[in-house]
Amino acid sequence: MTASSSSAVSRFAGILAPVVTPFGPDLAPDGERLLQHCRWLLSQGVGLAVFGTNSEANSLSVGEKAGLLQRLVASGIDPLRMMPGTGACALTDAAALTREAVQCGCGGVLMLPPFYYKGVSDDGLYRYYAEVIERVGSDALRIYLYHIPPVAQVGLSIKLIDRLLRAYPDTIAGIKDSSGDWDHTRALLDARWENFRVFCGSEAFLLRTMQHGGAGCISATANVNPAAIDRLYREWRTASADAQQYALNDLRNRLQKYPMIAALKSVVAHFSGDPQWAAVRPPLMPLGDSQRSTLLDDLLNEGFDMPGLAGRMAR
Repeated sequence: MTASSSSAVSRFAGILAPVVTPFGPDLAPDGERLLQHCRWLLSQGVGLAVFGTNSEANSLSVGEKAGLLQRLVASGIDPLRMMPGTGACALTDAAALTREAVQCGCGGVLMLPPFYYKGVSDDGLYRYYAEVIERVGSDALRIYLYHIPPVAQVGLSIKLIDRLLRAYPDTIAGIKDSSGDWDHTRALLDARWENFRVFCGSEAFLLRTMQHGGAGCISATANVNPAAIDRLYREWRTASADAQQYALNDLRNRLQKYPMIAALKSVVAHFSGDPQWAAVRPPLMPLGDSQRSTLLDDLLNEGFDMPGLAGRMAR
């Protein structure tokens, strides 16, 4: 790679949704439904972390993800608002999808570590990221690391992040911390790496993250509550911030009583008027009728809504 200025490509800040992926009756990803949901999310002020955990990304092939990405860009979605997940267990898959994202003009990529083999060393993880960077070979590449040990069981140490930043200061742009551990997020923020963006992985930590110099949040519930989460990001210095944080936590707590992906899709299905949205790809299962009714009754009784979604989906 040639040297480039870290300011040449802008870095993300704000709220991004790991966009849930719709499937048709044949369990193929539905590009049109995905496009309409992305347009609605953008209209609510948030960016698009397509192919994240809650996108069922690891149930999608590289070809499926590349095809969806190409369709979104061809349909007018601004690639600079997209941070697609490109991490994979296979180095070649990660490099191929990352290269595709760069060629599409995406503002950055979100990269899981290779997660199948457990107990791998920092040296091994460093080689993985370094190989992807060198194989893509683009000054436009911006990688946001994805730390989610509760799911991946493979984490990214502060020592490893520091090593990657020293080797690739223009490319390693930030991190999504889905550890669920505020002390860990705080340690990342306290490292004060230059122009390194720290995103919490749940809006439950958004106010504290912003108060300590963070860049924002990449959260599952931004799929259904984007405007409210974005509002706290923009108003975290105001007198209403604590009350806003409380309201965000309350909604998240109601949703996470259920398997999150199935719950999010049930909510989107209801408010879009499109029951096909409830489909998930095996091995995941949709909510049962009783669970779905209880969840939706709970939300409706609290006055929850997704304004503008039904009209957009009907187009």
